[in-house]
Amino acid sequence: MRKVSLWAVMILSFSMLLAACGGGSEGGGDSEGGDGANGEYVLKEDGKFTYASSGEFKPFSSTDANGEMTGFDIEVAEAVAKELGLEPSPQKFKFASIVEGVKTGRFDAAVASHTITEERAEHVDFSIPYYYSGPQIFTRPDSDIETKDDLKDKEIAVSKGSTYAKSAEKMTDNIKIYDSDVTALEALSEGKHDAVITDFITGKEAIGNDFNIEGKELIGRSEQAIAVAKDNDKLLEDINAALEKLREDGTLKELSEKYFGDDITSDPEGE
Repeated sequence: MRKVSLWAVMILSFSMLLAACGGGSEGGGDSEGGDGANGEYVLKEDGKFTYASSGEFKPFSSTDANGEMTGFDIEVAEAVAKELGLEPSPQKFKFASIVEGVKTGRFDAAVASHTITEERAEHVDFSIPYYYSGPQIFTRPDSDIETKDDLKDKEIAVSKGSTYAKSAEKMTDNIKIYDSDVTALEALSEGKHDAVITDFITGKEAIGNDFNIEGKELIGRSEQAIAVAKDNDKLLEDINAALEKLREDGTLKELSEKYFGDDITSDPEGE
């Protein structure tokens, strides 16, 4: 009788252990990387919206004397984080490597004025646009360059990792690469290169900061959006909902007018 009782206790204990293990795996998903605000998506750090920006693209993002990033992109990211119920966690990173950082999970998202392109969309998913822009040719005032046809065989400077390098390649083999659009425009202003191709808003800001340059032909239209890793569908859905709300309540327009004196958040072609 004693042996039977001992075996009974052992079998009962083992059965309870199996039941406990089964119950633990049924209740919730893996929390590695941190759960989202409602446990519906994975974040790099629980309770935080970790996003990348370059900090070298004034007025979209720039770095102040304290090493903190400020600008239009930064305030858009903060507004989105608030809508998500998360704490914004900005990360300064070289623009050319940001998409790869999002793809590999180094950041939850990129809020860094990325133009939506087919090439980038192979690696990350994009939100709805939060502003609209387009590339423009910039030269010094004494230049005879007016249109893209005048750029044949000229020396054109662009920022590394931008979409403008591909535009320049259609016009010349003589391309100079800079870490940011601002440094490329600064070099142009100081007498280097024949032209720069960059976002017309960035060029406009540079002119307002007394760069010795002027804008010439506009050569396209682009949509800028937030980038998210392809396996983070719920986060993308929530970001889109946040951007829709920020557009409807006027927040995006207000931020745009604060930094540019104009609304760049409405589709110029209408929707």
